Amino acid sequence: MRPAAGFFVANALRTVYPPWRASRLNDRTMSRTNRLRFVPLADARRSIRDGDLLLFRRRSLISIAGRGIHSHVGKAAWWGHDLFCLEVREWHGGRAVTLESQVRRRPGRIDLYRANPANRWPEYDRTRATSFMRRLAGCDYGYAGVLAAAMLHLPLVRMAVRAEVEDDAIDRRPPFCSQACAWADRAGGGVDPVPHLADRLTEPADLARSPFYRYELTLVP
Repeated sequence: MRPAAGFFVANALRTVYPPWRASRLNDRTMSRTNRLRFVPLADARRSIRDGDLLLFRRRSLISIAGRGIHSHVGKAAWWGHDLFCLEVREWHGGRAVTLESQVRRRPGRIDLYRANPANRWPEYDRTRATSFMRRLAGCDYGYAGVLAAAMLHLPLVRMAVRAEVEDDAIDRRPPFCSQACAWADRAGGGVDPVPHLADRLTEPADLARSPFYRYELTLVP
């Protein structure tokens, strides 16, 4: 069942973004990476706060469809003196893993974005947002949700269907990565990071473009 969902998502996105267009998107991505600020995790730890966004940079069908450079997203969380990445990841579902382990596996590919920069949203509650995200540990991964979000990029679907902007409708499907992060900040933290798009249609690129998050640095071992 899971491979089938991934298969349909991949083929749907290949229809929208042929190789020549993917190449142009990658050229723009390369120009952005020249401005990255690489910082060892040991030095960055003191500046990372609960609820900060961890955007994983990789050229993939998800990043191309979202017109961005990130294919996955999680949230930072402190447990005592240990720093974790809270995420809902394909093949694993909701989980908590040490941020150190992820930086070792993906050196120079994890961008730290500050949530609520300069405290522009004083009502934001980092503790509740982090607790909300932590409670998603053990949930399934939302393959069906990814497919639904991806389908909106198909030309005919985009013309016939308007993207939902409200989160009132109950979605009983398990969340995918960016949906979980947007949901945690909206329902737990009290601030909707992408107010003009429903959580279940929010992709990593939407979070990276949101003014609620600000790029700080890129993690290396």
